[in-house]
Amino acid sequence: MNILKLIGRESAIFKDDLLAKEKELIEIINNSCFLVIGGAGSIGQAVTKEIFKRNPKKLHVVDISENNLVELVRDIRSSFGYIDGEFKTFALDISSIEYDAFIKSDGKYDYVLNLSALKHVRSEKDEFTLMRMIDVNIFNTCKTIEQSISHGVKKYFCVSTDKATNPVNMMGASKRIMEMFLMRYSNKINISTARFANVAFSDGSLLHGFNQRINKKQPIVAPNDIKRYFVTPQESGELCLMSCIFGENGDVFFPKLSEELHLITFAEIAVKYLDELGYKPLLCKSEDEARISLNDSISQHKWPCLFTSSDTTGEKDFEEFYTDKEKLDLNRFENLGIIKNELVYDINSLNDFEDKIKEMKSNLKWNKNQIVDLFHQMIPDFGHKETGKYLDSKM
Repeated sequence: MNILKLIGRESAIFKDDLLAKEKELIEIINNSCFLVIGGAGSIGQAVTKEIFKRNPKKLHVVDISENNLVELVRDIRSSFGYIDGEFKTFALDISSIEYDAFIKSDGKYDYVLNLSALKHVRSEKDEFTLMRMIDVNIFNTCKTIEQSISHGVKKYFCVSTDKATNPVNMMGASKRIMEMFLMRYSNKINISTARFANVAFSDGSLLHGFNQRINKKQPIVAPNDIKRYFVTPQESGELCLMSCIFGENGDVFFPKLSEELHLITFAEIAVKYLDELGYKPLLCKSEDEARISLNDSISQHKWPCLFTSSDTTGEKDFEEFYTDKEKLDLNRFENLGIIKNELVYDINSLNDFEDKIKEMKSNLKWNKNQIVDLFHQMIPDFGHKETGKYLDSKM
């Protein structure tokens, strides 16, 4: 399928910027060693491919998912073949002792890219998954930065999210707090990051779920009132690579997208998606109607769809990549914007956040309200919206 067509675009966003920097990219990557953490996720795979095809001196990929790493290697071998340098993958949890031993045994990298994250808004539905999200998105990041500093890494890149801008959900807020911690380390190592649009058809996303629903002959459900920006998986890798290689200390890269051209609802994409498969949407009024009408409608080249308004916790009405308080550089690249963050942070707030989370974990007891209150202390204008409804309660 043509992903660009499905998300309402005709051409790739970063083509001109990549072309202008290609010679420099190749020269830097040819002479550098890379570690990609979380490299078997959708964005991680895209970044790994962008590095691999430019022939790095060393490329190590770490991810907790053994199966996804296997598929990454098969994909790379089938698409690009081999490189002169060293390419290895490791099925490791970065919070583990085994990962620490791995870093101690080598750890010699010029660039470390951290793509690991708990990215779903639905991860805040219970206090236990929420605490793991804090660990993965914040404290594992701190750990890998400290290891990078101790091993003399030249540059550390960490992926953020557009949802960190004026956050309304815990996932976005965790990434905003992560950005604060990045500032704490930026006086010891060069750090850059990127805020994303939605990555179309990335693992676990609603659009990826369209594929699953078709394969399993199940109805397609999508909100019809929320518009989002989208980048392709390849564009996500390009954005990360450009920020990692060319970002200055504290820089946050983001895609320059036109609201008129690039905002699209999930329901609109669903209609385009079904059209590509030769189906028309059969609009249903309830989950039961969508499930019951499936077999009869498919034979008529129609696919049951339930398009509804969104009423679940953590959904943001609109997307934004920066606030009016942040300084922007919109001239350095054609389609890449840069937030020029001042390297300012409140060390007392960060320490207090760490201490309170450690106390909760040591007691083996906490609740969501405690964590929400702590997030409000870190982000006073945190616009958390609690509706009492979560995506897991919907089809």
